[in-house]
Amino acid sequence: MRNIVIIGGSKGIGSAILLQQLENNKVYNISRTAPEVTHPNLVHFPIDMLQDALPEIEAVDVLIYCPGSITLKPISNLSIDDFRTDFEINVIGAVKAIQKYLPNLKKGQNPSIILFSTVAAKLGMPFHASIATAKAGVEGLVKSLGAELASVVRINAIAPTITETTLSAGILRNDRMKENMTERHPMKGYLKPVEVAQMANFLISENAKSISGQVFEMDYGIVTFKI
Repeated sequence: MRNIVIIGGSKGIGSAILLQQLENNKVYNISRTAPEVTHPNLVHFPIDMLQDALPEIEAVDVLIYCPGSITLKPISNLSIDDFRTDFEINVIGAVKAIQKYLPNLKKGQNPSIILFSTVAAKLGMPFHASIATAKAGVEGLVKSLGAELASVVRINAIAPTITETTLSAGILRNDRMKENMTERHPMKGYLKPVEVAQMANFLISENAKSISGQVFEMDYGIVTFKI
C-alpha cells in the first residue's frame, strides 16, 4: 500500500483520481471541501492550499496536484490580478506542495509527482492568455524539476483538453455546446475525468519508471492533428 497525497481531490479530475486510488492505497486529500465519499483508507485535511500551512504527512510516495482554473476573457478584459490568481493557483500552489513534501518523497516507494497543464499551453486559443501563461509555467516546472530530481523522484504533467467537470460546466452547459465541442476535436470526443485518472494511475506506477520530465497531451487530436 502506497501513500498518495492529492491536492484538490474533492472535485473533477482530482475526485476521479482519489476514487481510483482508494482501494489499494492510503490517500491523503488536501482541499477546502471534503470528498463526497468516506473510506478507511482516506484522510481529509480541510485546508485552503494557498492560505494555510500544509499538514505534516510522515510517509509520501506520490504527490498529485490537481487545482486548476479557467479564466476566459479577451486580453483587454483580463486584469493583472487575473494573471496573478491563475499563476498562484497553478504554479505557486504546486511549488508550495512540492517543497513541503519533497523530503518525504525522496524516501518514498517509486516516488512520483503529477501536475496538470492544458492543451491551451501549446495550441493558441483565443481568450486563454491568463491560464495558458500559468500552465506554460507548470510545464517549465516539470521540465526543470525532471532534470533536477532525475535520480530520486519522477515528475510528469498531464495536459488535458476540455474535461467534463464542474470547472467546465459553463462551456458544456447544454447538448448543442457538447456536440460542438465533440465536432471540434478530430477524434470526435472530449475527456471524462476517469480517462485522465487512468493516465495518472499509469504515470505513478512501476510501468512508467522510465518516464520523467514529460508533458502528456490528452487531446482527442485537437493539438496533434490538423484535419
